[in-house]
This record gives sequence, C-alpha cells and structure tokens, in this order.
Amino acid sequence: MTLEAFLAFTAATAILLVIPGPTILLVVSYALGQGWRSALPTAIGVALGDFTAMTLSLFGVGALLMASATLFTILKWAGAAYLIYLGIKLFRSGGSLDVKPVTVDKKAITMIGHAWLVTALNPKSITFFVAFVPQFVNHALPFANQAAIFVATFVVLAFANALGYAFIASRARGMVGNPRTIRLFNRTGGSLLVGAGIATVAIRH
Repeated sequence: MTLEAFLAFTAATAILLVIPGPTILLVVSYALGQGWRSALPTAIGVALGDFTAMTLSLFGVGALLMASATLFTILKWAGAAYLIYLGIKLFRSGGSLDVKPVTVDKKAITMIGHAWLVTALNPKSITFFVAFVPQFVNHALPFANQAAIFVATFVVLAFANALGYAFIASRARGMVGNPRTIRLFNRTGGSLLVGAGIATVAIRH
C-alpha cells in the first residue's frame, strides 16, 4: 500500500465516520441523557462493533480478490458510485437529527454491549465495508497485511469519533438540536463524501 493510498483511506474514513448513522445516534442519545460518563463505554462498544463488522467484511473482500480480478474491479467502481450516492443523500438530508436522550441509568458494560450490537449487527455496515475497502487494496501486495492496516486505522478513528460526538453532545446540547448547524454539517460532509468517491477511482495503488 502506498502512502497516498493510506492517506486517502484515512481521509475517506474520517469523513464517513462523522456522518450521523445509527451508531452515532446511539452515542449522542446516551451522552444527552447521561452526560460525559457514557462516552468511554459507548466509544469502546463502537470500536468493538466496527472491528467485528469490518473483519467479517474483509473475508468477503479477500474471497473476491482471489476469485476474479474483473469482479473485484467491478466492485471497486460500484463502491465509488455508492460513496457518491451517500454524499448526495447526506447533502440533501436537511437539518434534522432524530435523536432522543437515554435517561434510564445503565451500567458501563450494558452501554458497551448495546453500542457493540448496534454497530456490529447492522447489515448496512458489512455491505458498506465490502464496497468501501476495495477502493484502496493493492493487488500486488499481500491482502492480509493491508487488511490489518485497514482494520486498525478504522477502529482507532471510529473510537475517537464516537468519543468526540459524546463529548460534544454532553457539553453542547444546543448544537445537536440546532437545524442550521446540522444542515451545514450535512452539506459539508456530503460534498466531501462525493469528492472521496471521485478521488478513489483516480487513486493508483
């Protein structure tokens, strides 16, 4: 894997992670209801969930890489198109963030398990990783080594992202419910996601 490809993967991952999905909504819900003390347990659960989903997905990516170079290339182009589609969808999503505080007091282990289940067992996550990761795979290098780098990078960024969301939600609750802020956030993230989809097609590994 070239440095260019690694940096592109890291940048695209960072953009994708900040987009509010079921996992982030769960993190924000806990933070709104229980404050900063929920941040570490939920972030750990998110990291474990992403590790589970991504590891399962990479088995599929590796199988496709071994089975057919043509099929793998088709998947790469489909994945790039999927990124662009997600970007357009996010850009047009407006200024709403449907999230409610979790006010019931829960233990840390319960929050970890809940965040893990929501993240790992979301079928869209596994499908997404299968479409996303091939954009950055170098056919000339051992797949297992690249997969380890992908997983480690994604999990670290996912943990930091969840922790950051929990902190913002617990300290700046008004920002979470501000339609103008959410709209600006969605449009910026959507534009960057479209750019990431276009850029991945042009990357030379």
